[in-house]
Amino acid sequence: MSESLQLDTKAWALLMALQEDGRAPLKTLALAAGLSVPATVERLKRLQEAGVIRSVGAEVDPALAGYPVRAIVGITVQQPGKKAFLDKLRRAPEVLECHHVAGADSYVVTVVSRSLEQLERFLATINGYGETRTSIVFSTPIPRRGLVAPGSAR
Repeated sequence: MSESLQLDTKAWALLMALQEDGRAPLKTLALAAGLSVPATVERLKRLQEAGVIRSVGAEVDPALAGYPVRAIVGITVQQPGKKAFLDKLRRAPEVLECHHVAGADSYVVTVVSRSLEQLERFLATINGYGETRTSIVFSTPIPRRGLVAPGSAR
């Protein structure tokens, strides 16, 4: 983020409205932020150029889209294999996200699959990179949600 870009209350109101509904009309976003439509357009442009808004897209339910199994996979990968491992994950349709982390694991990966058998086959393709620890997700009581301004309550 640009050092000169300050996220004031109007910017946060705009970000929260956009996170709530990425398809909201400009008029609705402007109303939520207390801005005119032209000022809203300018704010959105600045937020995108600064990288604060990385993208706006659809959130697809994996289970309803044919991927009922979700798992969190921790893996310890030694340095010489990290580039090849990440290249493999980038090509894998099962991989939703991958985090480089501190601690026992090198990476924590969220994956989806059509079945436990398919998950097992996917895990077999990455086991050569390091030891894996897999947790099957039963439910998600707190789904991924948008950001709020630092110091704010939900």
